[in-house]
Amino acid sequence: MTASLYLPASRLRPSALTLPGSKSISNRTLLLAALSDNACRIESLLDADDTRHMLAALQALGVRIEKHSAHSVTVHGCGGRFPQNQADLFLGNAGTAFRPLTAVLALLGGRYRLHGVARMHERPIGDLVDALRVAGADVQYEGQAGYPPLRIGAYRESGVRRIPVQGNVSSQFLTALLMALPLTGKVHEIEVRGELISQPYIDITLKLMAQFGVHVAHEDYRLFRLPEKAKYHAPAALHVEGDASGASYFLAAGLLAAAPVRVYGIGRHSIQGDTTFAAELAKIGATVEWGENYIQVARRSGQPIRAFDLDANHIPDAAMTLAIVALATGKRCSLRNIGSWRVKETDRIAAMAAELRKLGARVEEEAEAIHITPPPRLAANARIDTYDDHRMAMCFALVSLLGVPVVINDPQCVNKTFPTYFKVLAGMVA
Repeated sequence: MTASLYLPASRLRPSALTLPGSKSISNRTLLLAALSDNACRIESLLDADDTRHMLAALQALGVRIEKHSAHSVTVHGCGGRFPQNQADLFLGNAGTAFRPLTAVLALLGGRYRLHGVARMHERPIGDLVDALRVAGADVQYEGQAGYPPLRIGAYRESGVRRIPVQGNVSSQFLTALLMALPLTGKVHEIEVRGELISQPYIDITLKLMAQFGVHVAHEDYRLFRLPEKAKYHAPAALHVEGDASGASYFLAAGLLAAAPVRVYGIGRHSIQGDTTFAAELAKIGATVEWGENYIQVARRSGQPIRAFDLDANHIPDAAMTLAIVALATGKRCSLRNIGSWRVKETDRIAAMAAELRKLGARVEEEAEAIHITPPPRLAANARIDTYDDHRMAMCFALVSLLGVPVVINDPQCVNKTFPTYFKVLAGMVA
């Protein structure tokens, strides 16, 4: 793929596509399978940069993995303790690999170094490290306190049974503790302090842990109780749901282009909270059809796309797509409670504001909100910088459905989670 990609103003035909596997489910499932006391065949696994980093890390830790195809592997679990007690792990910018592996390795103990790309070293991890230290872990910062790279040493149980963790920076900190603490064999409670953001991602974690035999009770997502002598036992085979966050671009395309778009791999019983993105589209003019294994979005002829003011805490990733949808409303739109955008692959509030302005939009940026007023006419041929952030590239590609061509710089950043994104989108063009 070239250093930039020109997307002409396009119309969509009625389309259907099968989604790649969910990144969140894929990496959680790989780690849980590796920690189980048996083998698990995983189907429809995402094949992208983030999952490749997790697979490489698990193999470096001594986990035996049979690869049947790009999307199918068998993981031979190691019974809750990795064969290799020292390793140097490079994890790119994969937060779904870095945070849970940090917690697991810290509570198992050993000699480990975890590092990634420059942006990963700018993404905070201090709240997770603080919680792990309370539990007895030895985690040290190589550079700036509160940020990777990390060095992990021996684990010495502290005797503390209630572990506090902040909930307002990243739900991955809580996910990491939930997945790791059962390995101690002790009863633990996790107390969430502050607002818990991205709660639906915690639901994914809890449901997957239950599939692997560990059931966690909680009190209104404030206090989580982990059982004593818990052990992970994998199902013989597991199918990864399609990526609901990745679905948001195509579902939004169905709304913007007023052409039915159906995505397979998720449906009315999906465990991913980002499927509620479709319900948000229904509120602003979409016609949504829910199936067992699909969601379809369209828009009736003449039906306008309504402006919105949304607390998007429950769908932080998919909400980025709504920032592009805002351009089609003709009125000021707001996305609130999105402070977590600041610590993602880039500062997504700042990046989104900068690139929307290139299209002529008036954008007001707040610490945890963004307000977008579309221009009377979008600027054509805007060159959109993507900040090595896959979601920036995928979002702004939708501008080509709004009557103007657009240029996406560094489009290859979609390899993080959806390597075939632009090919799939091109196949939907009339």
